[in-house]
Amino acid sequence: MKRDLFIGLLSGTSMDGIDAGLVDFDTSSHPKLIASRMHPMPMELRERLMLICADNGKDYVDELAKLDALLGHAFAEAAIALIKQTDFQFTDIRAIGTHGQTIRHRPTNHTPFTLQIADPNIIAERTGITTIADFRRRDMAAGGQAAPLVPAFHQAVFQNTTITRVVINIGGISNITILPAKSESQSNNRIIGFDTGPGNVLLDTWAKIHLGAPMDEHGRWAKQGKSDPRLLERLCSDRYFSMPPPKTTGREWFNLDWLEKCIADVTPLPPPVDVQRTLCDLTVTTLRDAILNHAPTCQEVLICGGGSRNPMLTYGLKTHLPDCLVDTTTYYSIDPDWVEAMAFAWLARQRLYGLPGNIPSVTGARHSVVLGAIYPGR
Repeated sequence: MKRDLFIGLLSGTSMDGIDAGLVDFDTSSHPKLIASRMHPMPMELRERLMLICADNGKDYVDELAKLDALLGHAFAEAAIALIKQTDFQFTDIRAIGTHGQTIRHRPTNHTPFTLQIADPNIIAERTGITTIADFRRRDMAAGGQAAPLVPAFHQAVFQNTTITRVVINIGGISNITILPAKSESQSNNRIIGFDTGPGNVLLDTWAKIHLGAPMDEHGRWAKQGKSDPRLLERLCSDRYFSMPPPKTTGREWFNLDWLEKCIADVTPLPPPVDVQRTLCDLTVTTLRDAILNHAPTCQEVLICGGGSRNPMLTYGLKTHLPDCLVDTTTYYSIDPDWVEAMAFAWLARQRLYGLPGNIPSVTGARHSVVLGAIYPGR
C-alpha cells in the first residue's frame, strides 16, 4: 500500500524562495517532516513578481500569464529537487499541495477576490504527481476572507485538552491562531485566527534599502538602534490594528509607501537604524496586543515562520508575555521554518480525502468547505 506522503509548496510575502516540505502522515502522533528544501527564487523572477504585486494601475495581463507559467516551472523544480534528495520515488508521493504566490488579496472589496499564481498544470505535468492548488477561493465563495488557512493545521497538530495555546506565524505578515483548551469545562472553545499586521515585510524592505541586503539577518542591525516611541505610536495608530477579526492583510496595506508616510509624520526624523528597531517593536507590540485582547488566558505561545530566527522578535515576545511559556514550535519537535509547507501538504491531504480545510470562525465563511482543485498526475 502506498504510504501517506504529501509535499507542500509555497512562496510567502517575502518571495525569498520556495519552501518545499515532504510530510509523512503515516505516524501514530503528529505528521512527520521527512525532508525539506528552501529552493532559491531566481532574482529576475522575484523582481518581476515584486513589480506586478505593486498596485500601480498598469495593465500586466501578459506579464501575469508569463509569470504564472514561470512560477509553475519553478515550483515543479522545487518539488523535483526535494524528491531527488530523498530515497523516495516520484510514484511514492500521493499529492503535492501548492499555495503558489499571492499576487492580490482583496477580501473586503465590493467584489472580493484573491489571486495566487504558479500554474498547477505545469507542476502536475512535470512531476507526474497529482497536484492540488487554488486553496483560497472556495472559502471566499462561502463568504470568508480566504485567510488565514494554516490555523486548521495548527488545530490538528497543536490543540491540547487542558492548555490554551497561541501559535504565532511570523512571515512577511504575522498571524496568530488561538487554540482554546478542548476540556469539557471550557465554555468557549471557538478557534480564532487572523493577521495581526506586519511581520518581516517592512523589516526586509527597510534592510534592502539601507543595507543592500534582502534582510536584517538575526536582527543584528536593529539591535544597534533604539526604538522611537513617537514613530511606534504613529505606526500603531493605523486603523487596521483596531479592526475586529476576521481580518487579513498583505503588501497591499503594509508597504514602503505606508511606512514612509508614517515616518514623515514624526519630527525630527529618526535615523534608519532606529526605524528598523522600531519596526521590530511594531511586530512584537501588535502580536502582544492581539494575544492579550483575544486570548487573555493563554498559557503557551509557539512561534514559527522566518521571524522565529530573529532574536529581536522572539526575545521581545518573551519580555512582553511574561506569564506565558514562549518558545518556537521546536518545543514540540516541529521545525518552525517548515510549519507552513507542512500545512499545505496537510491541506492537500484533506482535499484528496474530501475533508474540510477551513475554519469558519477564523475566515468568516458561512460554513466549512473542502478547499482546493485537483490536477491529476500521470
